[in-house]
Amino acid sequence: MNQQILFTASRKALFMMVMASTLAINAAAANEVTPSATIQQQVGKLQGTVVDGNGEPIIGATVKVKGAKGGTITDLDGRFSLDASKGATLEVSYIGYKNISLKATTSNLQITMEEDAQQISDVVVVGYGTMRKKDLTGSVVQIRPDKLANENPGSVQDLLRSTAGVNIGLDTSAKGGGSMQIRGQRSLYTSGGHNDPLLIVDGMMFYGEMSEINPDDIAQIDILKDASAAAVYGAKAANGVIIITTKKGSIGKPTIKMTANFGFNTKATREKMRSADSYVQMYTDYYKEKTYGFDENGNYVAYAAKNTKGNLIAQTGYYDTPEVAQRLYGVDAETWKYGATDDNWKAILGARLGFQETVLQNYIDGKTYDWFDNAYRTGFNQDYNVSVSGASEKMNYYLSVGYVNNQSAYRDDNYSAVRANIKISGKVNNWLEIGANVNFQDRREDNVTGVGDDISNSPFSNHTNADGSYTQYPHGETVKQGSNWDFWRQYRDKENGVTVLNTIFNAKVKLPFNVTYQFNIAPRYSWYYNRYFSSASEPGVSAKDRGVDRNWNKHFNYSLNNTITWDQTFAKKHHVVLTLVQEAEELRYWSDNIAARNILPSDALGFHNTQNGAKENSSYSTSDTHQTADALMARLFYSYDDRYMITASVRRDGYSAFGSSNPRATFPSVAVAWNFANEKFWKWNDIMSTGKLRLSWGKNGNRSLSDPYISLSNLGSGTGSYTQYLASDGSVYSMKYLGVDRMANPNLRWEKTVSNNFGLDFGFLQDRITGSFDYYIMHTEDMIMSQPLPGFSGFSSIATNLGRVDNTGFEFSITSQNIQTKDFSWTTSAGLSYNKNRIKHLFYDMENVKDAQGNVIGQKEKDYTSSGWFIDKPIGVIWDYKVEGIWQVDEAEEAAKYGQRPGDPKVWNNPDNDEYNEDGTVKTYVYNDDDKVFQGNRNAPWRWNLRNEFTYKNFTFSFNFYSIMGFKRSSTAYLNNYNNSSALLHNFNNAQREYWTPENPSNKYARIDAKGPNGKFSPNKWYNSSFVRLENITIGYTLPKQWLGKLGVDNLRVFGNVRNVCHFGGDWEYGDPQTGSFANRIFSLGVSATL
Repeated sequence: MNQQILFTASRKALFMMVMASTLAINAAAANEVTPSATIQQQVGKLQGTVVDGNGEPIIGATVKVKGAKGGTITDLDGRFSLDASKGATLEVSYIGYKNISLKATTSNLQITMEEDAQQISDVVVVGYGTMRKKDLTGSVVQIRPDKLANENPGSVQDLLRSTAGVNIGLDTSAKGGGSMQIRGQRSLYTSGGHNDPLLIVDGMMFYGEMSEINPDDIAQIDILKDASAAAVYGAKAANGVIIITTKKGSIGKPTIKMTANFGFNTKATREKMRSADSYVQMYTDYYKEKTYGFDENGNYVAYAAKNTKGNLIAQTGYYDTPEVAQRLYGVDAETWKYGATDDNWKAILGARLGFQETVLQNYIDGKTYDWFDNAYRTGFNQDYNVSVSGASEKMNYYLSVGYVNNQSAYRDDNYSAVRANIKISGKVNNWLEIGANVNFQDRREDNVTGVGDDISNSPFSNHTNADGSYTQYPHGETVKQGSNWDFWRQYRDKENGVTVLNTIFNAKVKLPFNVTYQFNIAPRYSWYYNRYFSSASEPGVSAKDRGVDRNWNKHFNYSLNNTITWDQTFAKKHHVVLTLVQEAEELRYWSDNIAARNILPSDALGFHNTQNGAKENSSYSTSDTHQTADALMARLFYSYDDRYMITASVRRDGYSAFGSSNPRATFPSVAVAWNFANEKFWKWNDIMSTGKLRLSWGKNGNRSLSDPYISLSNLGSGTGSYTQYLASDGSVYSMKYLGVDRMANPNLRWEKTVSNNFGLDFGFLQDRITGSFDYYIMHTEDMIMSQPLPGFSGFSSIATNLGRVDNTGFEFSITSQNIQTKDFSWTTSAGLSYNKNRIKHLFYDMENVKDAQGNVIGQKEKDYTSSGWFIDKPIGVIWDYKVEGIWQVDEAEEAAKYGQRPGDPKVWNNPDNDEYNEDGTVKTYVYNDDDKVFQGNRNAPWRWNLRNEFTYKNFTFSFNFYSIMGFKRSSTAYLNNYNNSSALLHNFNNAQREYWTPENPSNKYARIDAKGPNGKFSPNKWYNSSFVRLENITIGYTLPKQWLGKLGVDNLRVFGNVRNVCHFGGDWEYGDPQTGSFANRIFSLGVSATL
């Protein structure tokens, strides 16, 4: 299907003049010559016309006599004239088509060129046009989804995951996907997707989410990384641009393609909960831990601690089973009872451990339930797609419909969607072509979440009653503790979804002098609805807290652009492309929210009845926004003799969200490139076949804001909604009021990023080994920040432009065709990227720097410690208390000075910060910000990926690794604070973790319910979370064509893959290192048929 992408009848009016001829001469030498010509004998001198399979003239094709210097190119109508005699051998080439070698047997030739799928990949989309890879002056990378089809990508993010410089998060939900970032975080402002890349689909800005795009409909993805490549999108491109081009029809018979994928979604990584035996031991150790103390022999043992009256806190063996009490302490079974009269030792011990009601009885009876297993399942994923495509001389069409239904490994997470796409273009006459793209999606996520809360229930609790009905309180109806999703799910109902219609309508006009005009308009409509019902008939709830939530919102956005392109080649070596663009946008949003409560006389109608909600218990709200933007852009590309290229652009943007004083900004860029391997002095083409240096500079803006009215003051409903008024008669009454809760800033302006990029593109051994290297430096300034204000201003802060963040890094990617024979091939691709950012300025508040004697020796800019921002430190720098280990028994005396005891965390203390007695001894160990130290980075600077693909006859096999390195995660789980929120007192379970005891003197894990210094805080522990993940293993097989001929099937392929096979490395032990907790594994099987 590669031929469908860019090179059919629409090329003449769709910027294909940018593929001008002189560069194709080199392509002719680098590709196998394939005879493919239709010659019609006519009378005349040596001239002719070059057309494609539709009979459409090919503009800019190179025609030359074999062995001769120079040549000519075809004009606007595909015609050429050449000084040559009959019988001469002509060579015809054009990017995206197979080269032709033919003998001129007549003086007037009609030459038909055949599309070349291999060369199609040499064309990238660069914004408002296309360009050959060898003409690129900016940092652009291309992804071909058809090469990853066997991996069954469930989302666009899956296609991007192994791209150098592109950071993709791991989303384990049923929908899938993940966050996206190009070349790191550029701004301290994070709301409103401020650090996300701009999305372009089929040449127009895309306002939706990635799930609306079916991966099966994508022909190619081009990623613009540096400012010179992205600057054509100006105010929206500071974080890079992802350009998605969808499929179109190809010449020949209509193609019907069907794919079906089935998958099993399982949990891969998640902390296990304690088994029944481990649960009892945890409670034993929890209570037993409180009895630890030093006995008369100086040993730190259980049952030695005494209360303030000098009595033992607990008798020896009190919290142990009779067997353990006898074995460890010599306490016989009768003594162990310590006055208890029950003959059942489980009843005695269970009561001592605080077990109550159902938990106690089930412990005695040995009855258990696995809540962890109940929360998870093996989800079943389904993905079906059908497409029909084709093209003729006048029309090109691609139609598809798909259905996806996914179940997460969590029982309360489901996702389904219907997607349809129509892409059609038609040639009205020789100078006008019109087209339309229509994309529809209806997705649903009717998820009533909460099943994950159930896993903390006691293993000795009940899931169902004796009659088989679900138990409301698993721990007992009297204590009213425990969560049962299956019970309260009976009293909930939910419908939640989005309906989306994305459209693009375009017209292309061929004008004289190689000028093309194109008009595009892209209206988008989306409708979100949420209907949630919580019944007051649920036992034990108040009707005032139950009822109906009905929310809806509507987006109607449109963007349009007018584009003029002039593409001209002079003297066969000078290639010029001028692009002029005018653009406009409008974005509208409306929403209404109803929270109806205490629905009378009954809520039997579910979420279909809100009008009967009691007004005093219900609430209503609305939110509407309106945004507009416009822009003008000019770009000039010049190439000389396939060796020297320069691209310059300037864009002027306006946006309604910025202050009245600065609604517009200008974003220029310039880039140069040198194809040194095309120089005459370059004699090493047999070794280094491709070599190009690139250098670029550009400025981009960022307008992604969570609130389009951020520069304006805001008139809201007031902090309390009501105020008290005193009437003339002395009575007091309440009245609604409005208040201004935000200070305006008419000077708010664009956030800007200036980027410098140096790049090298290379190829060795006739491009069997290809790759690129890029080094970049980026400065982001005028960041949108919330600056604190003094209290007397009446406002806590104001949105303003402050600060600067610098990003530096490099990216290296390489692809190698290791082995290529008739039956076997082996290809390896790898990527490595590094990104480091530094905060250079914040609020420009200065403070004095003093020496040891207190003398002022200079000034420095203040850090903003409340947000964890430090001058000349990374955005994600870790500044926290440092846990150095665990206090051991022989350190008990020292631990006591910090208000701690053995088993508590040992936290580094700055002695300069403590309070001292007159004799120099420490009076109080003080912990505050002066005791915090820098301990690394939350954000990973290093990423790499490695992919290998093997083919043997009709079999394919591939596997893919990726790694994220150099980052840390924090957790207080090592403190084993099992009784947070009195969880143990209510008999809840906890994760299976190790903890400190005198018998297990760990220096890694603290005792149960450990405390920080002086018991005032729980210090985080930071873990190296670097990891390597075997992300995908795939195998596929294409059935032999001779088996399929009688069935009318052109191609039939079956494939299977495993996603998230395993991961290793790092110290993180509380789940998956990338997500921090849960991760899933998917086993898939698919079949693809082409008719």
